[in-house]
Amino acid sequence: MAAFLGLDIGGANTKAALLNTENKKITNYRSISKYFPMWKNSQNLPNLLLNLKEQLSPAPLDALAITLTAELSDAYSTKQAGISHILSCVTQVFFDIPCYVLTTDAKLLPLEAVWKNLLEVGGANWAATGWVIAQYFQDAVALDVGSTSTSIIPIIKGKVAAQGKGDLEKLVCGELVYTGSLRTNIAAIVQTLPTKYGPAGVASELFALSGDVHLVLGNISEAAYSCETADGRGKALPEAYARLARVVCADTQLLSTQEIHAMAKHIYAKQIRQITKGLVKVYKYTKAQSVNQVPVVVMGVGKTFLAHKAAKKVGVDVIVDLDTLLPIGAGVAVPALGVAWRGASNVLGEIPVWTFR
Repeated sequence: MAAFLGLDIGGANTKAALLNTENKKITNYRSISKYFPMWKNSQNLPNLLLNLKEQLSPAPLDALAITLTAELSDAYSTKQAGISHILSCVTQVFFDIPCYVLTTDAKLLPLEAVWKNLLEVGGANWAATGWVIAQYFQDAVALDVGSTSTSIIPIIKGKVAAQGKGDLEKLVCGELVYTGSLRTNIAAIVQTLPTKYGPAGVASELFALSGDVHLVLGNISEAAYSCETADGRGKALPEAYARLARVVCADTQLLSTQEIHAMAKHIYAKQIRQITKGLVKVYKYTKAQSVNQVPVVVMGVGKTFLAHKAAKKVGVDVIVDLDTLLPIGAGVAVPALGVAWRGASNVLGEIPVWTFR
């Protein structure tokens, strides 16, 4: 039996996935996600990585594969400095096993081969997600709405076919939309909100997050609100209503619950529109190069209430829930799963197949 660990090291969340294989078949899968704000804790990254390894696989590993986006965190002065620090932490913890790193060209390279061009491995976790979807569809668009951002990934002729490689390019072509289900500043979603006094401009302070909107609307539970709140207070409904009221420089004495709820619905609609704008671009590009039906495969924390809604609004051929393709629970950490699966393929010489769902 062989064991392969995949890590998706993000700026706010780090995810790990463990695959066990036997006779080139996947016999077991486990994953874990940890909220780890890199801007506060970058010096503790080795401890986090060791903790994840021990939780998932106290036994020896046959290989590790990683992807990272945490280099964008303002813990680092440049992306290159961030990538260098992250890879150094990985080397410190996993010094005794083969390690691979995913590039923005969707290649998995030995860690020692990436030091000469560090930027080619930054922000590449979308390529791991795309590779997973390409195992199931010749042509498709992956729509991954996470806690912080949304990745929209074209798959054409069984290959990841992204037009953009780095984050900046992907923002330009619509493949990256910086809106997410939990951590997005409301001021980054709307410029005005409806109030009883008329449309009000919003304060550009960090008063409330998208998690408050989705908590108020019942899209998420308190437990699913896994990141810190904007004011550091709790995640009960009254606290979420209070934060949303402050977005228009008010409070819960000036605005009723019903009025704040109406504001939340308005923000929700605008956020779906943000995602739709990017999806239209990528779907049109993918559809133009395919003679087949092009499904949109939805996943991520915002799968049901953001990704699915945006795909319906665009009117795509068919919407597929990733959880219907993978073993139950695997959709929680898709990039980590993707690099673990790719790492296993590198070592075994062929892509191992699932023996369960």
